[in-house]
Amino acid sequence: MKILFVSLGCDKNLVDSEVMLGLLRDRGHEITNDENQAEVIVVNTCSFIHDAREESIQTILEMAAMKTEGVCRLLIVAGCLAEKYRAEILDELPEVDGVIGTTAYDAVCDVIDRSLAGERVQAFESVDRLPLVKTKRVITTGGYSSYLKIGEGCDKHCTYCIIPKLRGNYRSVPMEYVLEDARMLAASGVTELNIVAQETTTWGKDIYGEKRLHELLRALCRIEGIRWIRLLYCYPEEITDELIEVIRTEPKICHYLDMPIQHSSDRILKRMGRRTSRKELEEVIGKLRREIPDIALRTTLISGFPGETEADQEDLKSFIQTIQFDRLGVFTYSPEEGTPAAAMENQIPEDVKAERRDELMALQQRISEEKTGNMVGKVLKVLVEGRIPEEGIYVGRTYRDAPDVDGYVFLDAEEEIISGDFVTAKITGADEYDLTGEVLYEFTE
Repeated sequence: MKILFVSLGCDKNLVDSEVMLGLLRDRGHEITNDENQAEVIVVNTCSFIHDAREESIQTILEMAAMKTEGVCRLLIVAGCLAEKYRAEILDELPEVDGVIGTTAYDAVCDVIDRSLAGERVQAFESVDRLPLVKTKRVITTGGYSSYLKIGEGCDKHCTYCIIPKLRGNYRSVPMEYVLEDARMLAASGVTELNIVAQETTTWGKDIYGEKRLHELLRALCRIEGIRWIRLLYCYPEEITDELIEVIRTEPKICHYLDMPIQHSSDRILKRMGRRTSRKELEEVIGKLRREIPDIALRTTLISGFPGETEADQEDLKSFIQTIQFDRLGVFTYSPEEGTPAAAMENQIPEDVKAERRDELMALQQRISEEKTGNMVGKVLKVLVEGRIPEEGIYVGRTYRDAPDVDGYVFLDAEEEIISGDFVTAKITGADEYDLTGEVLYEFTE
């Protein structure tokens, strides 16, 4: 069968999609990007916030039209939306032939087989199950950069978050599975690993009784072919001295940390169910910058959480101004059905949420402009991702830039560069988020 995959939402979901694609390829199916040729369409959905649900539903409806306009015979819905609305999807969308829950994605081949036989299939397991699949993933991120998922679910149970209900409590992927996946990625040409989970910093605690992310990272650094390892989704209260030391001393680990904090007001942090205070946040950030002076820190914030006052907004603004994050994103609070925060009093009007978000982003824009300006004149290693033919320039990322969420470097080069190459570049210009530069010579270890 010719199968089209549409993967929505986060990078963890993308890894699940790549595993499913690998299983389908191993079964002999053909993967296509042409929806007009697809005989089976699988939509791997997101349901984290309202906008993500709307995108998932709209995509399902668009793909459902291919059953009358194209050659599509089956439409399968997987992921978080399927997990949350398993019965409703089959009841209200007759075009859907099967649904697959978040922890049953390894059943994708069976679901397709049964659906072809005329059955409307529901494939669900306990949300605390951890599928351990040994297959070569189909890489969808360009061939040289990939996400490496080391855990599933979350134990934090923040009051605004639906993830524990959709994906269960935190389960670490055992080290041998992580390393095997990483070796397969390296053998296929991947040179950058982006480490992901709902939270990466507690890796190993459920298996070994203690956090062992630092040990896993050292083992990953020994894999031949891997040149960059980037850490995403590190909760500040779980960052250990051992983790800081391994980031500082292992040359392959980017001096970059994604550390979602959500807020700085102690009152709002408590209402969110977060496990840090402003003082503790400032302490861990201070330690990171003392030990790793050139570290790039990214965070995400929530604007307009229930009960947030103007004083809380001012606290957040002063925190941003004090800390000077290298990268920062702000989301307006989205009330999620079934979470404690959705039932809290003093919900904030949407226009106020948006106004506060824009105020924070305007502040960060000024900080970011100063940060990028300070990079002018520096010489940095750049991973080249492609070329803009009409402008004759190359596009790449430095160690300070995670895929899809951070800035780019636009490069002039006298010689042709292949996507995935590392080059050394002198930074010659900057705007609020991006850099320009010129290639000096091809980077070698």
